[in-house]
Amino acid sequence: MDETRVVEEVWRQESSRLLGALLRITRSVDRAEDLAQEALAQALEAWPRTGVPDNPAGWLMSTAKRRAIDQFRAGERQLRAYAEVGAGTSETYEAEFDEALTDEHVRDDVLRLMFTCCHPALTPDSRTVLTLRLVAGLSTREIARAFLSTESTVASRISRAKRTLADGHAAMEEPAGPERAERLASVMAAIYLLFNEGHSATEGGDWTRPDLCHEAVRLGAILASVAPGEPEVHGLLALLELQSSRLAARIDEDGAPVLLGDQDRSRWDRTVISRGAAALEVATRLGGSGPYVLQAAIAWEHARVRSVDETDWERIAGLYERLARATDSLVVELNRAVAVSRARGPAAGLAIVDDLRTVPALAGYHLLPSVRGDLLEQLGRREEARAEFLEAAGLATNERERELLLARAAGSVHRGGTR
Repeated sequence: MDETRVVEEVWRQESSRLLGALLRITRSVDRAEDLAQEALAQALEAWPRTGVPDNPAGWLMSTAKRRAIDQFRAGERQLRAYAEVGAGTSETYEAEFDEALTDEHVRDDVLRLMFTCCHPALTPDSRTVLTLRLVAGLSTREIARAFLSTESTVASRISRAKRTLADGHAAMEEPAGPERAERLASVMAAIYLLFNEGHSATEGGDWTRPDLCHEAVRLGAILASVAPGEPEVHGLLALLELQSSRLAARIDEDGAPVLLGDQDRSRWDRTVISRGAAALEVATRLGGSGPYVLQAAIAWEHARVRSVDETDWERIAGLYERLARATDSLVVELNRAVAVSRARGPAAGLAIVDDLRTVPALAGYHLLPSVRGDLLEQLGRREEARAEFLEAAGLATNERERELLLARAAGSVHRGGTR
């Protein structure tokens, strides 16, 4: 690996710690990122010549510290506000940097950074993008490619998010009580949204985007490391690990979707499954029984067996029933219908799906007619199934999924199981 790639990899691993510390000291997202980016630029210049230092995080912090202290002492107009955050002397300000990466600060700093990125004043999309930028350390170009957008669009979204935080004088302290629980839920939702977009892409010519899934798993691991006592955080990490273990088997050599019932389970990553199982065990030991823990338990039921026939569908149906009560989600109820059809026959699942057809909120959801078509096909009602697959294809926005549904309508392919 060349030195530039090494710098980029170190940045990816260390940026959240660096930015978290800088945010605590400067009290400004913009200032913290400016200092971090200047440190990165100097690393890109120096490390290819001198090699990667033994303590890269300390090197980056020291570099950011020197730059900030120089600006403080010079009183540059652009960053004169730095004088407001210390005790009024460069010595005090310098001391804050010296203790910035001590163990007692790192965990709180990274968690504070994640809470800031998912501030309630921001839209869900802005939270995800800002988290990718500041916590995951992705460049604007990388985020744009991940979301099939342009660099200018992503840059504008990031700028608006930071301006919203600045204009609203968003508190940089870690929230407490009910607000902390809400903010933590927001952080988990942003990570989950990112993973889902990678797992089943909404649009475009690829059904999966593994790079998004891998970033979501990495963010989940960071969150678990800084919030080790939260069972739902470990449940989320378990879910992401277990679901991502199947990525290689979810498409064929041509990139076409392969649903659960037709996947070659020898291609499932057993190492990743083991990590997911370990995270689920932690969540359970902590007393977790929330939505992410329940979803992880469902994923584990699939991962622990070697075939669809060995799957305990009754247990999965029961877990979906608990999840539906916990979330009041119609999509969860649709998934429960699939599990019930496996456990008790397609007619039992179809009865649940037919009840959902009357719900306006699912009127444009392509998986409703897709699931109904699958159940009708199992019951031998081929013409009705064909109509459902055609309807689902008309609603689908992902090109690969649309092709699959049209093929099923034409009777040229059968895919077993669920997504």
